[in-house]
Amino acid sequence: MKKSVLLFTFLFFSICISAQDSTEVVPKKIYVTKPIENEPPPTVDGLLNDEAWNLVEWAGEYVEFQPDENTPPSYQTKFKIVYDSKNLYIGVRCYDAEPDKIVKRLSRRDGFEGDWIEFNIDSYHDKRTAFSFTATVAGVKGDEFVSNNGNNWDGSWNPIWYTKTNIDEEGWTAELRIPLSQLKFGGEENQVWGLQSTRRFFRAEERSLWQRKPIDTPGWVSEFGELHGLKNIEPQKQLEIQPYTVTSGETYEAEEGNPFRDGSENDITVGLDAKIGVTNDLTLDLTVNPDFGQVEADPSAIALDGFQIFFREQRPFFVENKNIFDFRVSQSEAGNTFGFDNVFYSRRIGRSPQGSPDTDDNEFLDQPDNTPIIGAAKFSGKTKNGWALGVLESVTSKRYATISGDNGERRREMVEPLTNYFVGRVQKDFNDRNSYLGAIFTAANRDNLTEELSFLHTSAYTGGVDFKHQWNNRDWYLEGNVILSHVNGSEEAIKNTQESITHLFQRVGANHVVVDSTRTSLTGSGGNIQIGKVGNGHWKFETGGTWRSPELELNDLGFQRQADDIRHYTWIGYQTLKPDSTFRRVGINYNHWSAWDFDGNHNSLRFNTNSWQNWKNNWFSNFGFNYAPIQYSNFALRGGPRLRQSPEISFWNSIRTDSRKKVRFNAFHRGAKAVDNSYRQYFIEAGVTYQPINAIRVSAFPSIRINNDRLQFIDNFDDVNGSPRYLNGEIEQRTLSMSFRLNYTINPNLTIQYWGQPFISRGRYSNFKHVTNASAKQFEDRFTGYNADQISLVEDTYSVDENLNGVEDFSFDDPNFSFVQFRSNLVIRWEYIPGSEIFLVWSQDVSQDGNPSAGLLSSLGDNIFGQKPQNIFLLKATYRFVL
Repeated sequence: MKKSVLLFTFLFFSICISAQDSTEVVPKKIYVTKPIENEPPPTVDGLLNDEAWNLVEWAGEYVEFQPDENTPPSYQTKFKIVYDSKNLYIGVRCYDAEPDKIVKRLSRRDGFEGDWIEFNIDSYHDKRTAFSFTATVAGVKGDEFVSNNGNNWDGSWNPIWYTKTNIDEEGWTAELRIPLSQLKFGGEENQVWGLQSTRRFFRAEERSLWQRKPIDTPGWVSEFGELHGLKNIEPQKQLEIQPYTVTSGETYEAEEGNPFRDGSENDITVGLDAKIGVTNDLTLDLTVNPDFGQVEADPSAIALDGFQIFFREQRPFFVENKNIFDFRVSQSEAGNTFGFDNVFYSRRIGRSPQGSPDTDDNEFLDQPDNTPIIGAAKFSGKTKNGWALGVLESVTSKRYATISGDNGERRREMVEPLTNYFVGRVQKDFNDRNSYLGAIFTAANRDNLTEELSFLHTSAYTGGVDFKHQWNNRDWYLEGNVILSHVNGSEEAIKNTQESITHLFQRVGANHVVVDSTRTSLTGSGGNIQIGKVGNGHWKFETGGTWRSPELELNDLGFQRQADDIRHYTWIGYQTLKPDSTFRRVGINYNHWSAWDFDGNHNSLRFNTNSWQNWKNNWFSNFGFNYAPIQYSNFALRGGPRLRQSPEISFWNSIRTDSRKKVRFNAFHRGAKAVDNSYRQYFIEAGVTYQPINAIRVSAFPSIRINNDRLQFIDNFDDVNGSPRYLNGEIEQRTLSMSFRLNYTINPNLTIQYWGQPFISRGRYSNFKHVTNASAKQFEDRFTGYNADQISLVEDTYSVDENLNGVEDFSFDDPNFSFVQFRSNLVIRWEYIPGSEIFLVWSQDVSQDGNPSAGLLSSLGDNIFGQKPQNIFLLKATYRFVL
């Protein structure tokens, strides 16, 4: 099988090498601007009638980018740019012979709905980063920070700038005023900036560019035209202070006798955010007593595999400029490499307290939900000479749980210690911006751990270096990284780490790892190396390898699912470059992956082929098929032996109708099945989005997940009749949910958003068994089942008498479950002046354990309707001082 993998890799690599097209050289456009000296600056009203516009010539001759690259667009576009000592002004004329058909869809900031015009400004002129400003015909602003040569677009960047639009008989016009304080540039007397402009012509779903970029040319910022004529402008240091106040109230169902749950709570807090330009290139962000009350709740989820669930970061302070701190362990075009694993996972900061006090039956517990962030500072930016820098420092406070007894006496127990988090990140461009070398260092230090918290690490450090080298006009690349981790703690803490599901040093049959209960530290490594081709022609490819040593541990300040893994991957892709009578574009891909542990066991081999299609009518679809002839898991038995899993066939498929339509549909489904029917899984989500008018959008997406597995882990028992028992059962799990959204945009600065999700997951177990021969080829030979005489259920507890001698050998709780939850957020946001906002938030949560024997819909209704929910009301007001 290894020979087959190598043969496939060599074959497709040879195809890619032989299928090279000649690189097309596209001349760079240059626009020359002029300063405003004797005329008043343009009034931003969208009318283009100011005298200042006469100082410069029009730029135009846009060329189509999508769907048919290098052809004339449906309608032309032209622009002018002037500037003064404080601002850059852009005036745009978008021609349209049918102005009554121009689409003015409203949305929140960064909505990008309807017709729009966009300008990307590479003021560093580093050919890797840019500032993006988008104005829709409805007057909605969009702004993003572009990094990694167009591979990252950060929509959390919200600079202060101004725009107005107007529709007339020739089409529509727009004016933009961008304060120079919102851009970063050097101090040269004569500046040269990168410049690109994109127009979306909504009715034809067409994109046209000022600077032509061939569809097969890699990168984005590196292909910009140039803006000349900027003379004697001085870098502006940014200074913004944003104090805020939050008034909150919470209601919930009171619990009789519980002094901590009397039915309501109220609070008022104040805080401060600040943005200080240390230099024009580097910015210091500060937050004191931050509040994230307007952030949408995480979607409901249940995982039966024991691994942690990844939730995306939504808190504004950590989202903005997050690309600078990003350090993926093994992201790949091929996927299937634990791509979420990251050296820095900001949700560790302010996490739920990790301690849980022991209480007696007659005691009540007040357990805090989160850990307050006392303060945080973030120093980030990129210098003119190619240094990208990021430093983040944060301190979270001690957190205590309060326990109350029958006599009213109370005691406190620490559940989260005072903790300091630090992240330092640096990258340096060189080789004419075609290469970079970077490094990262993270540290988490916990102060004065109590005996109850001795299971936590006292400190955790991670360091890494990464690099990327591109050549042949960035068509080819070689990149990689190396990571080292080191954690310290008590013997208990390090033993817990060794035995956690990420590591499982105690697992049976693993000759290369062993639990050492005397250790007080662990040191591990990881990394990734890959080579690929992404430009110049129809063919693309990537191949590489990644590893995580058994002792690699990132989860104090990073995200890591499992260690002890070495894998190889290869991806080959073919794409069309021109539309035809059926498709706008089509892509076809091949992937394979193979994985081993550090003991040399071959744990996985998977093959995949997939395709995506952009149809002529602007529908999108894709499909893919996987075949996994080899599957073993070191983790399925939670410390038991390596378990053989049956060969698998799986698929996925999605369809999305034209996103421009008032009514549009999306559907996605995937399924997996063992060839011997030992397990079957299926998931489908389908929904509709309806936009009755430009200001309102409603969507509903129900989903159902089916999981039937004849070997689902339940628990391990160390000594039953002289040997361990790895208890499993057959599960029938059904999960039903629906995500509902309503967006009402009254105007670009006043919006109402609602999100709600009912969720139920029910699991029923039967046919209990224990694993006896984990590596047997035939599924039925891997376990021994219990019959009705050996196992009995009494008051939610199963009793097992293996040898039928009338003596219980072991027992376990009934694993059947039904979890019901309803979460929702209603947010009214008003940006009453640029950068200053008022939020009114209503969050609701109902979480219940249902009856596993009841039906899905009836259990969902019984446990949501008629229950008193937890309601949280927030009023948050901010004011942004620009000094």
